Amino acid sequence: MINSQTETNIKTSTQKAGKKRTDSSYVWYLFLIPSFLGIFLFMVYPILESLRLSFYQSNGTLEKFIGLSNFKNVLTSGPFWNSVWNTFFIGIFQVMITIPLGFIFASLINSTKRWQNLFKVVYFLPNVTSIVAASMIFAFVLHPDMGIVNYALDSLGLPTLGWFSSPSTSKWGVILLSVWHWIGFVIIICLANLQALSTEMYEAAKIDGASGMQQWVFITVPNMAPTFAFLLITGWIGALQRFNEVFVLGGPSGSPARSIQTMGAFIYERGFTGFEFGIASAATYIMFIIILIFTFINLKVSNMKL
Repeated sequence: MINSQTETNIKTSTQKAGKKRTDSSYVWYLFLIPSFLGIFLFMVYPILESLRLSFYQSNGTLEKFIGLSNFKNVLTSGPFWNSVWNTFFIGIFQVMITIPLGFIFASLINSTKRWQNLFKVVYFLPNVTSIVAASMIFAFVLHPDMGIVNYALDSLGLPTLGWFSSPSTSKWGVILLSVWHWIGFVIIICLANLQALSTEMYEAAKIDGASGMQQWVFITVPNMAPTFAFLLITGWIGALQRFNEVFVLGGPSGSPARSIQTMGAFIYERGFTGFEFGIASAATYIMFIIILIFTFINLKVSNMKL
């Protein structure tokens, strides 16, 4: 009788404790409310509001439903396609230069036995530098009259360049800035994957008489394919969203002569300079579709599954 009563009391106490724990566990979900509010207010709501505005003629105060006219306006706009061309031109050369060059630097650093951490810090330092500050520095360094680069070219008897004052050279100035700013990230990612490669493959290659260059070409490069795919995708996404540096160097219109205006700058110009929020919203979704298409192409080309 006593044992039965004791078991009943224990069971009742356990059920109460379990119910108490279950009830109190809901309290912890309250801590997620600020995060969900932040996501909704600063991500979900702007996305939905931008989609709504893309079907309206809006200056921020007055609105009129016009259907797909904003999309037609953007797709038939000369300045928009010029911004697309600038975006792709700068992005293609940035990726084509930075990934191979960063991989070569990473391979050289990986082959050294000393000062690896120092090299990592030195090469990664530009990546953590504010892109706005870096753009202002490059504007001074590449200044057509007072810039250090043109001074050096003139001292060597070489012709100087207009850089950001000439439409023919302004894109290359942005490319130089982008390569300098992004190459540290490429080096760190490549170096991390190089150091993760199995040493057994290299030891077997040495036994077979393979030289260092042959090991690099036939072992290192093929095994870095997933890393190259990752860098290609992230580089393209970042390049297609380029805004900060071109805004600092050329303003929303991408001066001189819209030669460095990217899609992001075009959206800013139409939305916050011309107060054409409907057109800016439509251009935003067109840019999103372009990024989505090229990301999908990159994944397919890299033989990666979605």
